[in-house]
Amino acid sequence: MKKINWVFIFVLVSCVSMPDGVKPVDNFQAKRYLGQWYEIARLDHSFERGLTRVTAEYSRREDGGIRVVNRGCLAGEGKWKEAEGKAYFVHGPAHGFLKVSFFGPFYGSYVILELDKQDYSYALVCGPDKSYLWILARSSELDKEIINRLISRASSLGFDTGKLIFVKHDERGKP
Repeated sequence: MKKINWVFIFVLVSCVSMPDGVKPVDNFQAKRYLGQWYEIARLDHSFERGLTRVTAEYSRREDGGIRVVNRGCLAGEGKWKEAEGKAYFVHGPAHGFLKVSFFGPFYGSYVILELDKQDYSYALVCGPDKSYLWILARSSELDKEIINRLISRASSLGFDTGKLIFVKHDERGKP
């Protein structure tokens, strides 16, 4: 029985790891990060496949965590998909390293590795390994120079930025 418990614990802990070479931002201010973010680009995963107009809304939870609501429109169908989750800081609120859960007790990493610390207007975020990457912004468009810099940074860390999907934020499918 003890062997199974250790395996289970290992699986849970491994989900909140960081990719090699990635460091979360420090001097992070959660209050400034709250609110709506638009997904500018992402690496493909089944849970977002086919989605356009993707946004993430972050707000405080009563238990000290952060409420996460991800929303996107299924391209061509005009149907919205929404997922609500919860996030908690892994090493304290001054570090941009959180664990997030959309499915019960299972958590995955949410690592903010680049952030516009002056205005909190854009962020580069990854998951537990280099197959998860997002470019987020406070508006549905982000300056091309900033996008290129974020892509360059991610590429230098070993992310396959050639596979980034740029998210459309047109008005089709608007409820």
